[in-house]
Amino acid sequence: MQTDHQGMLAGQVETGARSPGKVTRGLIFAVALAWSLFQIWIASPLPYWFDIFIVSETKARSIHLAFAVLLAFLAFPAVNPMARMRPLAGYFFILVGLGLWGLAGYQVWHELPRAGVFAAVGAGVLLAAWPLLRPAALDRVPVADWVLAMVAALCAGYLFLFHDALAQRPGAPTIPDLIVAGIGMALLLEATRRVLGPALMVIAVIFLVYTFAGPWMPDLIAHRGASFARAMSQQWLSTEGVFGIALGVSTSFVFLFVLFGALLEKAGAGGYFIRVAFSLLGHLRGGPAKAAVVASGMTGVVSGSSIANVVTTGTFTIPLMKRVGFPAYKAGAVEVSSSVNGQLMPPVMGAAAFLMVEYVGISYVEVIRHAFLPAVIAYIALFYIVHLEALKAGMEGLPRRVASTVTGRLLGWGLTLSGLFVLAGATYYGLGWIKTVSGDASPYIIGVLVLAAYLGLLWTACRAPAVQMVDDDHMELPDPRSTIQGGLHFLLPVVVLVWCLVVERLSPGLSAFWAVAFMIFIMLTQRPLIVLFRGQQAFANDVPPDDPAARSYLRALLRGGHELADGMVKGARNMVGIGVATAAAGIIVGTVAMTGIGLAMTDMVEFLSGGNLLLMLLLTGLICLVLGLGLPTTANYIIVATLMAPVIVELGSQHGLLIPLIAAHLFVFYFGIMADVTPPVGLASFAAAAVSRADPIRTGVQAFIYSLRTVTLPFLFVFNTQLLLIGVDSLWQLLLTVFGALVGILVFAAATQGWLVTRSRIHESILLLGISLVLFAPNLLMDRIEPRYDRLPPGEIQEIAEATPQGGQLRFAVEGMDMDGREVQRVVMLPMGDPGPGDERLADAGLGLMTLGDQVSISFVSFGSPAERMRLESGWNVTEVMVPADRPAPEWFYLPALLLLGGIIALQRRRARG
Repeated sequence: MQTDHQGMLAGQVETGARSPGKVTRGLIFAVALAWSLFQIWIASPLPYWFDIFIVSETKARSIHLAFAVLLAFLAFPAVNPMARMRPLAGYFFILVGLGLWGLAGYQVWHELPRAGVFAAVGAGVLLAAWPLLRPAALDRVPVADWVLAMVAALCAGYLFLFHDALAQRPGAPTIPDLIVAGIGMALLLEATRRVLGPALMVIAVIFLVYTFAGPWMPDLIAHRGASFARAMSQQWLSTEGVFGIALGVSTSFVFLFVLFGALLEKAGAGGYFIRVAFSLLGHLRGGPAKAAVVASGMTGVVSGSSIANVVTTGTFTIPLMKRVGFPAYKAGAVEVSSSVNGQLMPPVMGAAAFLMVEYVGISYVEVIRHAFLPAVIAYIALFYIVHLEALKAGMEGLPRRVASTVTGRLLGWGLTLSGLFVLAGATYYGLGWIKTVSGDASPYIIGVLVLAAYLGLLWTACRAPAVQMVDDDHMELPDPRSTIQGGLHFLLPVVVLVWCLVVERLSPGLSAFWAVAFMIFIMLTQRPLIVLFRGQQAFANDVPPDDPAARSYLRALLRGGHELADGMVKGARNMVGIGVATAAAGIIVGTVAMTGIGLAMTDMVEFLSGGNLLLMLLLTGLICLVLGLGLPTTANYIIVATLMAPVIVELGSQHGLLIPLIAAHLFVFYFGIMADVTPPVGLASFAAAAVSRADPIRTGVQAFIYSLRTVTLPFLFVFNTQLLLIGVDSLWQLLLTVFGALVGILVFAAATQGWLVTRSRIHESILLLGISLVLFAPNLLMDRIEPRYDRLPPGEIQEIAEATPQGGQLRFAVEGMDMDGREVQRVVMLPMGDPGPGDERLADAGLGLMTLGDQVSISFVSFGSPAERMRLESGWNVTEVMVPADRPAPEWFYLPALLLLGGIIALQRRRARG
């Protein structure tokens, strides 16, 4: 029962554990609904169409955080019900508050001007300690929390209320500015602790202490320190700290995508995805577990939250996995692994993926393109792991209600897939033709066609027989055809989202707005239309037999409106954690910008790794996993990406390996998503263990074992960026990359599970690991035999620049002294533009060269040019130019690897028969 209670609370962690009275609950409902409506408004084009309430980006961030902290103090209690002891944060706040009062007394004694500031901030800190010392029941919001909520919201909204005045005095804060900033920082840290636990708060406090204590730090990380006024001005009164890029992404992109997922779930799409997965896969060996993988993948397409995935799909899938023979902890682990990988699955990845758009400087479509292949093969590998577990235990699937032949199933799959390809092609080229022919009228024509498709699919769903969800009372699988027909209209908003992102190339925020707008239309109309298409029997349990038809439509419309409001509130409450996480992580980002600790991190990591790139990557992954013990994915990504992603790229270039920035950020992102898995505080594992009635620690450990493929993939795509579809220039190369990645991940899964055809021996598992490495990164072997690049003297750089194709990369090595007086050696790739003479193409890229004999030096670097983005500096020397070597394709190593794999399969088959 204790595990059930903990898991239930873990499932509520994103929305708050309080359950207050009707009036307070209604107020929280209204605040959350207002937040969602505000976010929809600022994302829409309506403010610009009607010239009403146009909110600038900085003001929007301020309002966004105000809503987040307001809900944090109202919905989340000061003491977590899962905690076994009263948190130490109360005593910490008392010490800090008294320390600030002591500092205020010191200021008064010496007649210094900041006494009032420290006294007011100290009072705010002491007020934050009160609810911790006198915790209240979960069924009410104490007075102290009401006060904290209002003060925190006012401090967060200060940039909105006084934006113009602050813009006129940048870097010169007044006394009220400093009081608001100090109290706001303290209450943000308390809100972060309530919503996310103590880990992020502790890390943020450490970085704040480092800001002030720089002169007393060890030489390696020492800096000149900052005054209270400078620190607060940077952290709270500008867009360089709390209100920086991370909170901006949460405001502009993430909220709308989370809201989209919440609305889609509330409309019934989550249950539809689960029913489809079971109807298609439940009959296979270990079918419920395979259905869990697919259902979580489909749910992850729209949710981007691992805990929401576990709570949504695990309730149905985990009991059925146990029914067919999975141990409780393995059933929970399969669900956790599936749900966590949902954050990898485009088009709606975890919130951290939207941060990549700003940090890496590429479009969200490019992020999706790079993340697609690793995400798909990770899911396929988990599906295969489930199959191997079923083989080990001799499991069977669930019986079908209607028997079918193998030929019939294959024919059905073939017709379905071919139909989808034909439909996708007709949609793409048909809409393209409409846009070409109709011009400015095309949006209206396309809107009518989407409306017609919605009506047709909903009519088809109403004509399909009702499908019963598989449970303990109904152990037969439903008919796949009826199941799929019953909810095809739920796919239309996803199609609209993908179309806006990929084809129309709209911004992520605007794409999500149109998808949310379509979801609002669906939720308001689907129930009245179901009454129209089915008749009053559509709501037989809710409608009296003699109820007039008009009243039935009104009931259906009101029910849809109520579900819409509930979905908006759920989306807003799901965003509280992300909102405070991105704001608190902004403290770390602001400290890095103010103190220059990033350079110190480069030196430290290089020292600890001895300059070895693999050790450096292992160290980065370890940091992610350690932080993941107490941080949510988003905060983990922001911190490690800020500190470590530039280090990976810098040290890689110094050792001749050019790691694309997106590869470094995806490396951090992949390790960051393990935050919800890793014991002892993996919240997804707690939620799954509650449903499976298993030990949460054992469930988390097993889920981590299942997720080893997720841990391994980042190392592989750093060394072979073709897995991210970087440098894949032809269809043949794409097919080879997909083939190697797919077979490689399956062989890796077999090696880690110790089972291929039958139980593997140790040496067979080792060989399988080697085979998977060859299939994933054959270039590592080829590099040992033939160098990847021919190294030419620097004097040939202009000829090679002239010969580089348009859009290609000129690769060369440089050395020199940077602005900090350090010797630098690195390899860079400079993008080449339009064809022309070599010196002109280099100048167009922002690079000027001066040749003296055999020495080639950089004479100038243009501001804002590609050369400046490569961090090249005047006075550096070009040491060599690298061109691709004429060598055999690395994929030839596939042949011996596949032959060895065939030999192992043959041996295991003979052993299985014997």
